[in-house]
Amino acid sequence: MSQTLLVSRTDAIGDVVLTLPVCGQLKRMFPGCRVVLIGRTYTAAVAAACPWIDDFLNVDELLRLPASAQVAALREFKALAIIHVFPNKHLAWLARKAKIPVRIGTRNRWFHWLTCNRLVALSRMNSPLHEAQLNLQLLQPLGKSRVLPLPFVAELGKLAPTEPLASQWLQLLENRQPTQLNIVLHPRSRGSAREWGLLNFGQLAQLLHRAGHRVFVTGTAAEGEELAGWLAENAASITANLTGQLSLPQLIAFIANADGLVAGSTGPLHLAAALGRHALGLYPPIRPMHPGRWAPLGPKAEFAVFDKPNCQDCRTVPASCTCIRALLPAAIAARVVSWQVL
Repeated sequence: MSQTLLVSRTDAIGDVVLTLPVCGQLKRMFPGCRVVLIGRTYTAAVAAACPWIDDFLNVDELLRLPASAQVAALREFKALAIIHVFPNKHLAWLARKAKIPVRIGTRNRWFHWLTCNRLVALSRMNSPLHEAQLNLQLLQPLGKSRVLPLPFVAELGKLAPTEPLASQWLQLLENRQPTQLNIVLHPRSRGSAREWGLLNFGQLAQLLHRAGHRVFVTGTAAEGEELAGWLAENAASITANLTGQLSLPQLIAFIANADGLVAGSTGPLHLAAALGRHALGLYPPIRPMHPGRWAPLGPKAEFAVFDKPNCQDCRTVPASCTCIRALLPAAIAARVVSWQVL
């Protein structure tokens, strides 16, 4: 019977994407092993799109079970180890009660001292490493201690769509001239990142449209409602408003069929990078939000950051981060139009 290894990352989509290299590295370290990702409902589609993940444990469904059933459900995997990439106190206690032999967590969470039997000294706040490299450091107790270079890490984080893009969206993308780029703009971040601002995204859409390219806007249904006025103002420059119209599997398929995506440090940016599409991330220089920690990883991933040592002035008023908004739409548009058509 192959060994089963559990990887727990119960937060946002972008965080899960940057945890995929842990799953890929486990496959390399333990050929033939079974890797199970523990995550939230909204990240199940990411797990399904990753070739390294064999199964997904939905923590939202797990926590609806009676306490004894939760332990039994975890015990059923007969796992050799669990890696708590994102600290979750309840899951840490469950893993201990389920008597998983190797339970790995960071030393800087007090409950890991009570629930884990392998502790890793890991300071994310002050580390010069990328988030994906930091995640891989949690494999030290399993025998992998060397810091892997980012190009190698990016190779471990690949995604592929699990379902074909619906014909209406595929036809929309294919209905273009040979030299036209299909560019996805994702203006909002749902609080996960500093935002470039709607004025800048609007100017970028106009510049791309004037250059002869096609612009698609994505986001949740709630974000679509928030963007209604902005979408109306920029309707002439936007080929299609897709906010609230795509499930996550279909968003993954849409991004995979587009030429590239521009966004802040959000889930869709990291999805585009892992799918091998052009992914241009917009970042502030402030730690720990800077691209050194959170840049997209992929063969066509890149980022733009304002040339300032550290935007400490924006730390107290994150909603009006002048450093990220100082990135000029014309400069971003110039980088986008240099991309090659898919």
